Amino acid sequence: MHAAKATNSCNTMTNLYANAGIAAGAGTASVPCEDVPAAPLTCPRPLPVPAGTMGGCFSKPKPVEVKIEVVIPEKERSKEEMSPNGKASPLIYKVNGTARHYHLEEHPIASNPYHNPKDVVEASVCHVKDLENGQMREVDLGCGKALLIKESGEFHAVGHKCPHYGAPLVKGVLSKGRVRCPWHGACFNISTGDIEDFPGLDSLPRFQVKIEKEKVYIRASKQTLQTQRRTKMMAKCISLSNYNLSSTNVLIIGAGAAGLVCAETLRQEGFSDRIVMCTMDRHLPYDRPKLSKSMDSHPEQIALRPKEFFCTYDIEVLTEMQVAAVDVKSKIAVFKDGFKMEYNKLLIATGNTPKTLSCKGKEMENVFNIRTPEDANRVVKLATSKNVVIVGASFLGMEVAAYLAERAHSVSVVELEHVPFKKFFGERVGRAVMKMFENNRVKFYMQTEVSELREQEGKLKEVVLKSGKVLRADVCVVGVGAVPATGFLKQSGINIDSKGFIVVNKMMQTNIPGVFAAGDAVTFPLALRNNKKVNVPHWQMAHMHGRIAALNMLAHGMEISTVPYLWTAMFGKSIRYAGHGEGFDDVVIQGDLDELKFVAFYTKSDEVVAVASMNYDPIVSKVAEVLAAGRTIRKRDVE
Repeated sequence: MHAAKATNSCNTMTNLYANAGIAAGAGTASVPCEDVPAAPLTCPRPLPVPAGTMGGCFSKPKPVEVKIEVVIPEKERSKEEMSPNGKASPLIYKVNGTARHYHLEEHPIASNPYHNPKDVVEASVCHVKDLENGQMREVDLGCGKALLIKESGEFHAVGHKCPHYGAPLVKGVLSKGRVRCPWHGACFNISTGDIEDFPGLDSLPRFQVKIEKEKVYIRASKQTLQTQRRTKMMAKCISLSNYNLSSTNVLIIGAGAAGLVCAETLRQEGFSDRIVMCTMDRHLPYDRPKLSKSMDSHPEQIALRPKEFFCTYDIEVLTEMQVAAVDVKSKIAVFKDGFKMEYNKLLIATGNTPKTLSCKGKEMENVFNIRTPEDANRVVKLATSKNVVIVGASFLGMEVAAYLAERAHSVSVVELEHVPFKKFFGERVGRAVMKMFENNRVKFYMQTEVSELREQEGKLKEVVLKSGKVLRADVCVVGVGAVPATGFLKQSGINIDSKGFIVVNKMMQTNIPGVFAAGDAVTFPLALRNNKKVNVPHWQMAHMHGRIAALNMLAHGMEISTVPYLWTAMFGKSIRYAGHGEGFDDVVIQGDLDELKFVAFYTKSDEVVAVASMNYDPIVSKVAEVLAAGRTIRKRDVE
């Protein structure tokens, strides 16, 4: 049993207020490196891939009191969000024209999950009256910690660290059967430990809880207490021999977060036919946000899964493979090298392509768009003790500037706007961020553009601005935005809007049956904004897109309803953000911008549509939970 009910418990009224006061000692913590990938697993067999590609196995501060009135809508949602671990009844799915059943692999579940008695620890962690309903406590079992939770009179125990970047979940937000990470917003079911919102791939381990003589005991595996993560059970391909090299059941174009989560979700749901992912990148899926936040990371350090994972679960990955066209009538993807692959279901998750400069000298050496780990590594190497110019005060540009500030001789940022992040965070927050950068020796050249890049002996030497200013530059990093990588779909019949984004519905379906799209390249109806079609190029959102697409490939009829959540890290500080603030008309600031301890509420008319904070965790996760419940936060309650 994994939940134990206290003998003396009482139901408490749900708290309908979010309080942004942070207890002493709780602040914004630095983000550690992601955990080292799990130990390699054995590959059962080689998988067929085109020649020349990788695949299969490879490839305290003063408290701010913010009263938030929660207004329950007249119409509650008709559907409860399904637990990602909810097992559906077996479905019939067509494979190469043949109807067949599929289901989760029927692994017998032992009555005693602890196979090695020496690996088991059991400890009394508290008295039943030590926790009230709605409280969490980090408890020590002697050889590791667990998160003990009491909700509705029942106790639950799960891993105490978020599997994403290791955030302490005890500092997160508990709400209606799930706990939300205070750093990046991932959500976990407290009964199962399953991940229900992202980012991250793994779930939490859950531990046995029992009540004896008014004491709460937890029984757990010592090894699991150390790993603090659990990969869900997945199916494998059982019919690979039924396919030839150029045929697959599911083809995923793009190997980012959306593509990988789609593939994993299919396997978690019991899908046991062929899955092929293809990518222009030379690497297996990796943690792309780290390219600008931790620039000297090598590919294997930021891999989302080790090579052996893909082999074990029969997820083939074709690297350095670019799709040139898609014939939706014949269900064939045509690659740049002429190779063709037939599919049954298709996910397009190609992301975006960085914009380049249009000035003279844009093609010269030492001018970079940070797109790959090799780009990031080379920029760090070339920038050390040298002069760096960043064009564009975007998230990427500012994160790169922050990372290089202590390494380079000088760092300059050129930006067309007069304040960084004005459109996203507003002018006041933007100025506070700008001041932080200036205090760290970063120089800004605002309201101007680059007119020319000058070279000396074939290498970048100067950046000339339209204002007439000439900047010394040994390295130039361009971060002026991106466009959706959908050019190859122009003649496909797939609905593309005027900006190049793929238009999808709430189930991530395009206008073509069997064709889905996800990630940075799509516009989709955002429930938070009355189903307005939006593009949300966030890491967390890409994960959820991939999951929703996979579930609907399996005819689950699942609609997306997640709250956008992002973060940016600069000089050891993080700004958290939740909601969708596009078109906001006012910003309500609580706290102290000069001290970089603040909460910013973005409003449109009378409604709070987004929130950002620095050094006030977990306010953003609290607001995200309110919004996720379909409730409204009014402007008057945060002023």
